[in-house]
Amino acid sequence: MTKRAGTRGRLPLVLVVPAVLGLAFLVVPLAGLLVRAPWPTLFDQLSSPAVGQALGLSLLCASLATVICLFFGVPLAWLLARGDVPGRGLLRALVTVPLVLPPVVGGVALLLVLGRRGLIGSYLDSWFGLSLPFTTTGVVIAEAFVAMPFLVISVEGALRAADPRFEEAAATLGASRWLTFRRVTLPTILPGIVAGTVLCWARALGEFGATITFAGNFPGKTTTMPLAVYLALETDPDAAIVLSIVLLLVSVVVLASLRDRWISGAT
Repeated sequence: MTKRAGTRGRLPLVLVVPAVLGLAFLVVPLAGLLVRAPWPTLFDQLSSPAVGQALGLSLLCASLATVICLFFGVPLAWLLARGDVPGRGLLRALVTVPLVLPPVVGGVALLLVLGRRGLIGSYLDSWFGLSLPFTTTGVVIAEAFVAMPFLVISVEGALRAADPRFEEAAATLGASRWLTFRRVTLPTILPGIVAGTVLCWARALGEFGATITFAGNFPGKTTTMPLAVYLALETDPDAAIVLSIVLLLVSVVVLASLRDRWISGAT
């Protein structure tokens, strides 16, 4: 107790000054949004057709992308955490590539695979007449591609932290692996799934690069909030500020909702 109190005592000035400057570097631009916001016309801006379309489309696409990520991401996280498969380290690296890959590159990759002349998209077009790029479905796919790693990493971490003895006990009682997963594993890792889902949804909501590359920018069809911000900067700066504030508030809510989990994980 004494050592901890000593380490949290008086801080050296050589560390405090750059720390404060770094904090200001991160916070002041965000505060600038609030200072320059058109507060008298804020609700009018939010109720405008263009902003309403972008908001509705963003919420819909981000939610659908999150559902896709849950359906595929939870089993994938289980495979990486518990599966005895060769090359698991390489698989984990491939799963996390979209985290560091420029989103525009991800959009180009999706276009080359799922486009009308893509590796898979050509067959979808010729066999089923299905074209994914530059559609609302394309927005969902692009958002799921960049957001799924957040869910997988969170759930895999929860699986690795979970005590496997409960699953072993269920197995000794005759429970199948699927029953054990549903009744024992899932309730144990539920906080990790919730945290990953929230992060995944927030990342999908803020996706820009892969979306504009793979799905384009068509109002009411593929123009999500980040794309609307980009367009509004040239024609209606007030609308751009309003949309930016909405995205900022979503980010703050997400971080605040995960704060207790991060603190408990650090202690």
